Amino acid sequence: MPIRPLRCAMLLATLILCAACGTAQTAYRPDPLSLAPLETPPQDDKRLYLDLIGQMQRQGAYFASLAHVDAYRQRYGDSPALRLLEADGLRETQQVDAARALYHRLANGPQGAAAWHGLGLIAARAGDAAEAENGLARAVQLQPLNTDYLGDLGFARLQAGRLDLARGPLARAAELAPGNVKANANLAVWALLRDDAGMAEQIMRSAALPATAREEVQRLAQQLRRPPSTSLPAHEVPPTRRQPPPPRTSVAAGTTPAARADARRAPSMLERFGGQDAATGSTP
Repeated sequence: MPIRPLRCAMLLATLILCAACGTAQTAYRPDPLSLAPLETPPQDDKRLYLDLIGQMQRQGAYFASLAHVDAYRQRYGDSPALRLLEADGLRETQQVDAARALYHRLANGPQGAAAWHGLGLIAARAGDAAEAENGLARAVQLQPLNTDYLGDLGFARLQAGRLDLARGPLARAAELAPGNVKANANLAVWALLRDDAGMAEQIMRSAALPATAREEVQRLAQQLRRPPSTSLPAHEVPPTRRQPPPPRTSVAAGTTPAARADARRAPSMLERFGGQDAATGSTP
């Protein structure tokens, strides 16, 4: 009896996910689709393969995802969704110039919101505050219901000390996704930076944030509220003092260089709680 298409799709998913995991017990298969039953409908193949490449990236397997992007392109050809996955993989594997070029080509098409978000993240990590704000704001403008985009925009404004402007996107994200750890943690940080500990506690209790998230909210709020005056001029820095690592995120325009340097030391809540939220963001 021939294998039904649904069972074929499930078998295909299992094969690809085993390859993505790459455990010591399971050898990595560079092209798991070559093992798929022929009865699987081709259109389902394409959709499933794209979804699984995206899942690899959400699990942090960006190098492996780029290998599968190449394999997908050889089998099925190119598409805007595939180019977006490629751009995301290039960004997260530090191939920034190639990622930026791909995002720019996608910015005016159906993947425009995700492309602008990617450009905003690249600019943030490079310390380009104005471009980071521009990219993240345009992503939110194109997809106003995307809680990840709202959270990144709001957090960038928190880092800049622009609390009034940060409130809007952070509150929207928390109300759109009440069970999302990232969104509620960001909003709790905002409340603490306004010196409203009662509101912060209410937000964290209502969202049932785990203990690790609560601790990170407190730590991050303390780090972001440090006054710029704590940074010593270059000629006053003790010789044995270590310099902070390169910034991973950026802040919006309108702050002094000392304030930007201090605020950029902390990664966003999106990065810290990426695996704990109850509501996921959009997929390519």
